[in-house]
Amino acid sequence: MTAIIIGAGAAGLATAIFAKRAAPDLDVRCLDGATKIGAKILVSGGSRCNVTNRVVTDRDFWGGSSRTVRTGLRSFPADRAAVFFESLGVPLHEEEDGKLFPDTNRSRTVLDALLAEAGRLGVAIEMGRRVTAIARAAQGFVVETAGGSRFDAHSVALATGGRSLPKTGSDGFGYELARGLGHTCIETTPALAPLVFEGDRHTALAGVTHGVALSLRMNGSTTTRIEGSMLWTHFGISGPAALNLSRHWHRAQVAGTPAEVRLNVCPGETFESIEEWWLAQERARPRAQVSTVLATRLPTSVAEAWIANNGIDPATTLAHLSKTDRRRLTHALLDTPLAVLDSRGYSYAEVTAGGVPLDEIDAATMQSRLCPGLFLVGEILDVDGRLGGFNFQWAWSSGWVAGHAIAKASRQ
Repeated sequence: MTAIIIGAGAAGLATAIFAKRAAPDLDVRCLDGATKIGAKILVSGGSRCNVTNRVVTDRDFWGGSSRTVRTGLRSFPADRAAVFFESLGVPLHEEEDGKLFPDTNRSRTVLDALLAEAGRLGVAIEMGRRVTAIARAAQGFVVETAGGSRFDAHSVALATGGRSLPKTGSDGFGYELARGLGHTCIETTPALAPLVFEGDRHTALAGVTHGVALSLRMNGSTTTRIEGSMLWTHFGISGPAALNLSRHWHRAQVAGTPAEVRLNVCPGETFESIEEWWLAQERARPRAQVSTVLATRLPTSVAEAWIANNGIDPATTLAHLSKTDRRRLTHALLDTPLAVLDSRGYSYAEVTAGGVPLDEIDAATMQSRLCPGLFLVGEILDVDGRLGGFNFQWAWSSGWVAGHAIAKASRQ
């Protein structure tokens, strides 16, 4: 019997490897339209590949059913993924926020190890094989490629990714293949993408990084709040907090709900606590300039920008800072609106939100509920994780579940 894995990225390679490990006699073939395999793996994590995270739960993901995500993660959790890579000769080390990277700090190490294991097992990887159609057949499927080749398969796994980083080959065609076999698709948007601002008031801060809390406000209520590091750029903002918020901003646009992004540059503080701090500073340093004092808790350029944007003379001392100005500045530190126009789109997004609904697959096997013998893994599904190795973990976990289910089906 033959299993065809369409896509040889992280999820596709994982599915192929785990299927072949579980059923050594199964003919497993990966078909990929790219001429070079694993481009998205190579560019991930600043070309260092954040393989997974020390702790991964369904709460680290957005999109469809958390129960489905939880089932996949429990089948092949992060600690097993770390052991898997260790067995391939890729030991991992932990960095901030639990991120696990290969000790070599090179994405190439991860890709080479996956390809070597696939080769050792006898997985056939065929590059330049862009799949154009999949049709049901009496004994499974017929898979057609752009070159006119046809492959018969007992099982097919769609591991085509989403629309993020299209230069790596992720153009979204996998959604059309899924639709052709009876599936629907939740409208996709970029996720983990930098945000673009209107105007140029932010450009003076380009290159500055600091901790913030970003909130998405809809219909007067805060629906999402994310804390983390943020990077000011010439176009707007990037960094973990901005990237994680981007999917929520985009989903609001899809829903047609007006959404406002608000910035808190003093996360963990309240209006009362900051007011108390100002008054304590005034008692201790009445002649100190407001800008000097604020720069003790914020990057200097950010402190100066907030003071200027709130109409306060930077030379003003604490003793001469009026109560009205102080309170206005305090409010601004905790809640400043950001003029978000858009994100930088799929070309810069690390993952895609939306995709094939999770209620259309069996969580225990990753098999389609609508088309027996079809499996869906990785980014093509309506699952997107936050920054920090979570999307790779979903690739490994969903690949493990599908791979073992494909192997079991081959013996029936």
